[in-house]
Amino acid sequence: MFSIPEQFSNATKANFEAQFAIFSTLTNKAFEGVEKFVDLNLTAAKASLEETSATTKQLLAAKDPQEFFSLATAQAQPNAEKTLAYGRHLATIASTTGAEFSKAAENQIAETNRKVISLVDEVSKNAPAGSENAVALFKSAIGNATAGYEQFTKTAKQAVESMESNVNAAVSQFNAAAAKVTPKK
Repeated sequence: MFSIPEQFSNATKANFEAQFAIFSTLTNKAFEGVEKFVDLNLTAAKASLEETSATTKQLLAAKDPQEFFSLATAQAQPNAEKTLAYGRHLATIASTTGAEFSKAAENQIAETNRKVISLVDEVSKNAPAGSENAVALFKSAIGNATAGYEQFTKTAKQAVESMESNVNAAVSQFNAAAAKVTPKK
């Protein structure tokens, strides 16, 4: 059986390793999100450059002002749709990255909580007589902290869901407005 200082030393080492693991995981998730974001922007920039070049050639080839404005107006709906698709893709990347961050953090916190409770249980077995109230108070504090974190996580998830719902509603409204303004081909 380990002594209490050895138990705390082992727990501290395990906690440090767990913190390093979560830091590594979150860093990797952040880089993956940035990589997806950069890839999206490069793809969008390339497509935009190609489309702008083709549109410019069409506009310069217009025979009269009416044809020029007709061509320019015809580009409004496709451009609006592409902008919305870009926004949706960007929101998906952000949402996915946020969900991965949350999942990794939740898993790490649950594991750390389990280890702390295990350590407290083990230490309480070797605790001197009369310290039962202190151990119970400590366990209660851990339980309260866990409950607080769970409420915070639930609230954060609701906020993200609300934001996604608002973005989707705005996109729908923008699509409807763009469809009314833009003439059909």
